[in-house]
Amino acid sequence: MSDSTTGTAALGTDATTGDEPAVPRPAVSAPDVVGDDVDETAIMNALRGVIDPELGDNVVDLGMVKRLERGADRAMHVTIALTTAGCPLRAQLMRDAKARVGSLPGIDVVKIHFGEMTADERKSVMSQARWKARDNALDTDIPATARILAISSGKGGVGKSSVTANLAVLLADQGYTVGVLDADVGGFSMPQLLGIDGEIQGERAGEGKTVMKPVVRPIGDGVLHVVSMGSISGANETEAIMWRGMMLNRAVQHFLEDVQWGELDYLLIDMPPGTSDIQMGLARMLPRTDVVIVTTPAKAAQQVAARAADMARKGFLRVAGVIENMGPSTGPDGTVTAMFGSGGGQALADDIGVPLLGSIPLDSAIAAGGDSGLPAALDQPDSASSAVLRSIADLIVTDVAPPVKIADCSLRGALTRAGADLDAARERAHAR
Repeated sequence: MSDSTTGTAALGTDATTGDEPAVPRPAVSAPDVVGDDVDETAIMNALRGVIDPELGDNVVDLGMVKRLERGADRAMHVTIALTTAGCPLRAQLMRDAKARVGSLPGIDVVKIHFGEMTADERKSVMSQARWKARDNALDTDIPATARILAISSGKGGVGKSSVTANLAVLLADQGYTVGVLDADVGGFSMPQLLGIDGEIQGERAGEGKTVMKPVVRPIGDGVLHVVSMGSISGANETEAIMWRGMMLNRAVQHFLEDVQWGELDYLLIDMPPGTSDIQMGLARMLPRTDVVIVTTPAKAAQQVAARAADMARKGFLRVAGVIENMGPSTGPDGTVTAMFGSGGGQALADDIGVPLLGSIPLDSAIAAGGDSGLPAALDQPDSASSAVLRSIADLIVTDVAPPVKIADCSLRGALTRAGADLDAARERAHAR
């Protein structure tokens, strides 16, 4: 486990594979069926053509169909539960349901009844809607083998962007190709933190479409591919971007859809703080994203970070771990200073059931690296914070999100490994 006093990075007992249990699609209860001559299968199949436009799925898979009954009047009665009794879409739902069910043989009259969902039912139907959105992911240039990590926080000021920048350069220094997406559109900081002066270039990709090319920066044996609002021509670092939530979300969608990322081993996304449209949009656009939560030891930061984790899980994203930033630091004389308290990162990790990946001590080297555009993890490798950041980067590669190697997935790779294992066994047998 992590020792937050010394700033040691470690995994909890549940993180030997870096995986959480797979999140199943939420269960939907079957409707009550009254009457011997109700063809439940046919009716439910017909109702799958009735789409709730607000939730983006059909009323069957959303669990909104509550009762099917052949009444004494021989009419087919269908009860549909709405999220609220005053739903403005009820007239459209009634027309669609009548038309679909009324087209079935043996059904001449259809009567639609509406009920209102309980709080638990509303929670279930929203979960279903989020799952449906998750299945409609964007078509992007991001390789299927790239590991995607959204670095998130519940509130601003916890050093999330600095953590993202330092982890990105450490992964690149190990020889990986790392994409960095600055999804904090209104508060972009990656160009400054990574020392990037270049601008994103546009390129014609056929059929009148223009794609964006990331700013590229070599790091050690690897390379960074960086996309940020701050690297777009005309952007001003001191000028506010006054966009509303949907516009911000659309900007991130463009960064995902219209960027030629090239081959990537990792994509690190510096998320805006809090729980907003961009966080919800990410779950829909990139459902294979893993989330890492950054917090400070302070209880207030811990509480809002828990909400960020809850939002990720409601969008069916895996929460891979917690990073505590600005943790206790140790002076040259051995004195430990807990400027923002201690233990908050571990408490959060325990509370949400994920490992604490590390506690980064409060260190002026991080701030200095951000000001100079030379991340401390590389520019000041002997600093206390750099040691913990390196440990976290190693955990990402070995446990949290190991890189996907095509050779390991291919038949040829499997045969090569099997042959090597057989040769080794023969050598051991010969030695005996």
